[in-house]
Amino acid sequence: MKRLLLTLCAVILTTNVFAAEIGDDGLHKAAWMRDTFKDLSEDLEEANAEGKRLMVIVEQRGCIYCKRMHEEVFVIPEISRYIEDNFFVVQINMFGDVEVTDFDGTTLPEKDMVKRWGALFTPNIFFFPAEVADDLTATQAAVANMPGAFGRWTTLNMLTWVVEEGYKSDEPFQKYHARKFESQNK
Repeated sequence: MKRLLLTLCAVILTTNVFAAEIGDDGLHKAAWMRDTFKDLSEDLEEANAEGKRLMVIVEQRGCIYCKRMHEEVFVIPEISRYIEDNFFVVQINMFGDVEVTDFDGTTLPEKDMVKRWGALFTPNIFFFPAEVADDLTATQAAVANMPGAFGRWTTLNMLTWVVEEGYKSDEPFQKYHARKFESQNK
């Protein structure tokens, strides 16, 4: 009986450790997210200065898929470390009112910018190259887009594919992922 109680306590404590923090806006917060003025050109410049890639994640309050990513995938130490080491992450609220300035200089509230970008699902992650022309929108400039919730290996492989600039190669992400997953799933 004592062993059962200890096991139950350990499970409860472990579960609480992985619970994602929720901000005042109702969105999940991670230590690797940046609080910026949401000017994508400035964010890109800052990401480059740190030797990181710009990643914009669109989320919404109450999103079960965002919760899954934050509580089951982003908390995996390997993924969390990889994001922290390689990405400058800016969070956009799908229904928020904070102004966002796109690469082309257009400034709109988050909810209107998300519509402009055509992002219909959350989470929706956009990855950007080190250089973006000032006449492009975020969706035109993105080198990859990850719409929805994915598991450990798909997420990790997308992150590494972006950092390794796999989008510049002849190997599309699906083939890269299949090749990597074969060895990861053993």
